[in-house]
Amino acid sequence: MQEATGLLDEEARRTTSARTRRRMQAEQFKWNAVDAADPDARGRSRLLAQYARRLTGRDLAERHILGLRAWDVVMRGEPVALALDHAERALRGGMSWTDQDFGFEVPAAAALTLMYCDQPGRAEELFHDGIAEFEAKGWRGAHLSFAYTLLGYIRFRRGRLAEAEDFVRGGLRIADRVDHGIPARLYAVGTLIVTLLARGRADDAQRIADSYHFGEEVPKTVVYPDPQAVRGRLLLARGRIDEAVHELTAAGDRLRQRGTHNPAWSPWQLDLAVALAGSRPDRARHHADEALARARTFGTASAIGQALRVRAAITEPARAIPLLAEAVDHLEQSPAAYELARALVDHGTALRAVGALDQAAQQLYRGLETAVACGAEGLATRARDQLTAAGLRPRRSSATERDGLTIREEQTALLAAEGLDNAVIAARLGTDEQAVSELLSAVFTKLGTDRLGLPRALGL
Repeated sequence: MQEATGLLDEEARRTTSARTRRRMQAEQFKWNAVDAADPDARGRSRLLAQYARRLTGRDLAERHILGLRAWDVVMRGEPVALALDHAERALRGGMSWTDQDFGFEVPAAAALTLMYCDQPGRAEELFHDGIAEFEAKGWRGAHLSFAYTLLGYIRFRRGRLAEAEDFVRGGLRIADRVDHGIPARLYAVGTLIVTLLARGRADDAQRIADSYHFGEEVPKTVVYPDPQAVRGRLLLARGRIDEAVHELTAAGDRLRQRGTHNPAWSPWQLDLAVALAGSRPDRARHHADEALARARTFGTASAIGQALRVRAAITEPARAIPLLAEAVDHLEQSPAAYELARALVDHGTALRAVGALDQAAQQLYRGLETAVACGAEGLATRARDQLTAAGLRPRRSSATERDGLTIREEQTALLAAEGLDNAVIAARLGTDEQAVSELLSAVFTKLGTDRLGLPRALGL
């Protein structure tokens, strides 16, 4: 890989054609982005940022460089607006997923940029287009495996865990059929493990990890979710705390060397904070605070909400309550339904611990409903246990339509798309701000977007 990118660099300097040089530089930036052993990843990132600043997206090479810069912004945790600006400019002129000169990696990275920027619904649209292109050309091997796996990863990020599992298992079956050594297999196994853990099935996740010898070697290419961090999360779920700390620390050291700091991309630091909470609380708080600061710099509601929930998890209940209330507030503004369910259940649990039973019941019931809708069986069981311990009877889950907006949700969404804040919307609808927050939370979950992407998701 390094020899190949070195050759591209040498020839780009030698050519007299600006168009050829730009084409070679686009290819070089692409392979630098996936080379986990790149000794100067930070320097490459600065060069990419400097180079992309001059581009307008007038041809395919320029759009690919802009797409790579959008992805680099996400990995490094720079502000979300910068990532969206580059992704939009990259996608504006169109990029084929089956271009045999440019490959599918950059269209996929541009789509995943939107996912990390709290617009997974739009990312799904782009992946469906890519799958259609692959199938139309008869590409049913590693390319299709990647597409199914990453589509499953998007569903995981949206909290649609059962659907995520189905897609990822489909991607894994294709990868197994093609070749046991292809990177697509690593992507599929790692995504399947985190999905099973979210569903509360740690034993199944362990069996998958064992059968594929997952995480025993650090890959030579960039893989997401990061295999070493996933292995650390699995060890944590299995109660093997010391081993989890070792794996997560090693993953963090390796990712830091590349300048990959965004907890939305790899939440290793949040998992490490949880793992250290019992033995080294000061270090746990340090990692949680650092991850929260980085999430705020990136700026998505889902990243901030997740980091706040973990910060609260390593704090005593009385002091955790305002952190969890803020986490719920952020996650209600995101499409991350599973993370919202976790924050609601944690908030309800903390409220019950201090005797605020009415508020606890409200959050626990909401958390239970959301967890059931996500397919997070373990979390739903925890919510039911908390309700029972509070002397409350868990309600039977109501059947809800996952994608179609109710009339009330549509009315609320249209007003929000006009740029009105929740207080004004509440006055227009004759309700309170909490009801508006809950309606919009359902809208963001169903449409797979945040407030910024709402007009486009509604077709306005």
